[in-house]
Order: sequence, then structure tokens, then C-alpha cells
Amino acid sequence: MLLLALAAIWGTSFILMKKGLLVFSALELGATRVSVAALLLLPFALRHVGSVERSRFKWLGLSGVVGTLIPAFLFAYAETKLASGLAGVLNALTAVFTLLVGALLFGQRLTGLRVLGIALGLVGTVVMLLLGGSGGTDTPTGEGNAWYGIYILIATIGYGVSVNVIKHKLGGMTPMAVTAVLLLLIGGPALAYLLLGTGFLHKLATVPGAWTAFGYIALLATMSTAVAMVLFNKLIQQSTALFASSSTYLIPVVALAWGALDGEAFNLWHLLGMGVILAGVLIIHRAK
Repeated sequence: MLLLALAAIWGTSFILMKKGLLVFSALELGATRVSVAALLLLPFALRHVGSVERSRFKWLGLSGVVGTLIPAFLFAYAETKLASGLAGVLNALTAVFTLLVGALLFGQRLTGLRVLGIALGLVGTVVMLLLGGSGGTDTPTGEGNAWYGIYILIATIGYGVSVNVIKHKLGGMTPMAVTAVLLLLIGGPALAYLLLGTGFLHKLATVPGAWTAFGYIALLATMSTAVAMVLFNKLIQQSTALFASSSTYLIPVVALAWGALDGEAFNLWHLLGMGVILAGVLIIHRAK
């Protein structure tokens, strides 16, 4: 049930980013997303921060930066020239990099079949970037560039690091404590940048449709960052890091469905690329 809920929430996040980007820049969207989520969970952060062992703050900070803060900007920047459905498909690389980072840094066993799964995931990504196209006029900027998918690839590497850190270094902390304190550490800098380094407030006051776009971003922050992170951290603690990342099976389906409802095109190369990526993820999960 946690897996299905996460797939539905995160699968919807890509269309919400697209709607927010109609008014706000990628940097404004990323900073707003993190700031709102941090403010929502601030009461919980203040309740838990005093009981966190000092040695764990570096791991919470690392997970927050590479698994939440940087991806918030990278995904937003990617979607300026990449259709939301395609962004959701490329997000499936999270499972690939969860395994790869686990093997390289945390001693997870890397078998021949798992190497094959990793290779397929990367091949599928190349198919998507080289042959699948980017969505063209379906993007918020009205122009497409498939190579912007590389920003999502980088973000999923960060997700892979974060998942393994939470599983191996933050065991024993409740999911709410992990999420709230993690957001507390990165929320302050994000909010300061949003208010002092961007035109966010000016746009809210002067640009038509800005409040509607902000509503989409606020929903994104509430569900896809605050709520989903608590659920995901709970799933990591109750299972393996690899199983927790298997929501990537379903996220592309939800993301593509929202994209199709919004008029985004989807061609055979997209289907082939998605099929190869998900085949790689399936092999990774089934390999012993």
C-alpha cells in the first residue's frame, strides 16, 4: 500500500512541476518546493531535533542535499525543455543507481544479472535521449531538448545515495524524524535564497496566474516532498533500499497518464526506451 501511494503521489509530481514552471523559473520552483515542505514539517523538526545524535547530522545533511535539495532544482530545470511524462520515465533510473551506489559504497552484492539490469537501464536512457525526443512544444518553454534528461540522470544518482544513507546510516530514527530534521537543515538556505535571491515575491504580486502556479508548487511540496518523504523513509526502514526504490515501476505509468491528459505526445521510441529501462529495473529486483 505504501508503494502504491508513493507511485501515485510521485507520478503526479511531474505534471505539477510543469504547471508551476508556466510562471516561475526552475530555481524559484525548486526553492519554493523545499521551503514550503520544510515549513510544513517545522513543528515536527523542532520536536525531534534535540534527540538526534550529533554524529547523525552529517548523514541527514548529506541525504537532504543530494536526495532532496539538488534534485528539486535539477528536475525543475529538466522539465523546462522536457515533457513531464518523459521526466517521469527517466525517474525510473532511481532503482538502477540505488543498487549501483549500494554496491560501490555500502557493500551490497553486485551479481552478473544485476550488472545486466544496470546496463539495460542505461541503454534505455540513451534510447530515450537520442531517439525519443523531448516533448517539443509540450514543455513549459514551448521548446524541447532531450539532453535535458541528463539533469534527471544526475538527480537519480543523488536519490540512490540518499536511499542508501537513510537505510544504512539513519536506522533507528522514526521516518518523521528523518524527514523533518532533514528538511530543517536544507529548508533555511532554500527559503533565504527564495526570498532574497529570486523574483518570487514580485511575481506573486504582479504576474497573472502566479498564485495558481504557486498553488501547484505548494501541492507538490506538501504531497511529493513532505508527505511522500515520510512514507518513503518508512518504507526504507520496513524493507530494503532496493525494494523501496521499486516504486519506479509505477511512477512512469502515472506520469505518462497525466502527460497524456495534458496533451503530451508519446511515440514508439519513448515506449521502447521505457520498456528497456523497466526491464533493467525488473532484472535488478529479481536478481539474487
